[in-house]
Amino acid sequence: MANQYSVAVIGLGAMGMGAAKSCINAGLTTYGVDLNPTALESLKAFGAKDVSKSAVDFAQELDAVMLLVVNAQQVNAVLFGANGLAKQLRAGTAVMVSSTIAAQDAETISQKLTELGLVMLDAPVSGGAAKAAAGEMTVMASGSAQAFAKLQPVLDAVAGKVYRIGEKIGLGATVKIIHQLLAGVHIAAGAEAMALAAKAGIPLNLMYDVVTNAAGNSWMFENRMKHVVDGDYSPLSMVDIFVKDLGLVNDTAKSLHFPLHLASTAYSMFTEASNAGYGKEDDSAVIKIFSGIELPKKGGH
Repeated sequence: MANQYSVAVIGLGAMGMGAAKSCINAGLTTYGVDLNPTALESLKAFGAKDVSKSAVDFAQELDAVMLLVVNAQQVNAVLFGANGLAKQLRAGTAVMVSSTIAAQDAETISQKLTELGLVMLDAPVSGGAAKAAAGEMTVMASGSAQAFAKLQPVLDAVAGKVYRIGEKIGLGATVKIIHQLLAGVHIAAGAEAMALAAKAGIPLNLMYDVVTNAAGNSWMFENRMKHVVDGDYSPLSMVDIFVKDLGLVNDTAKSLHFPLHLASTAYSMFTEASNAGYGKEDDSAVIKIFSGIELPKKGGH
């Protein structure tokens, strides 16, 4: 059965590439879609059935689509834009929307898909590039029992843990946004601590070692502050992604009339970093907003 099951992964960034490779490893017939030809070649070499800049090329073959593009605007463009995919899919095809988007956007997209006879799972993911590549992402999903059932082969392939948040589309998106509050604040707090260490003249590799073996550590500190110690800001996830995600956090709080002291500050920090020209660098580059400190350069100078 598995080898007759066809899935297209749209958006082959750090997470999408890992998810697509995990689908191939699980024996699913896997198609890859991205605008970046290097990503397409890489997935084709790994064993994808076919790759293209548009999923419309193989829409009729698909049982499922997994979307890992950057934001709601891109999800809408892929599904409903000029030459949109949604109208080309067979009725009953399952669409797993795994981008980080607002709950309201998830609901609107779901309504449009339902009108076209398609099934949606609101299914954001987390875990970083390494977990994505290992097929061990954490999925926080909401949707109908039918959507979960149709996407079971994909969930089995890409996820270590699947949380079923409920039936209502938008709940998965909300859980992910609340998670992003922590992720963003932890990176910003890690950057602030390392900046203070730099100002105090503590070697950053020593500070990093102490924290990662003590109670103040977090997954984000351990993963991202390593980039600062190495002076390497090549992006797996960019500063601008957290401008977007913490923006969604603050929009959610605003709609619930709820104060978020730390998330608003972290949002300002990432926005300042983006405004200063670091938007396309790794999100750990938020540390560059602190002045009067020397940061390690790549190659250990």
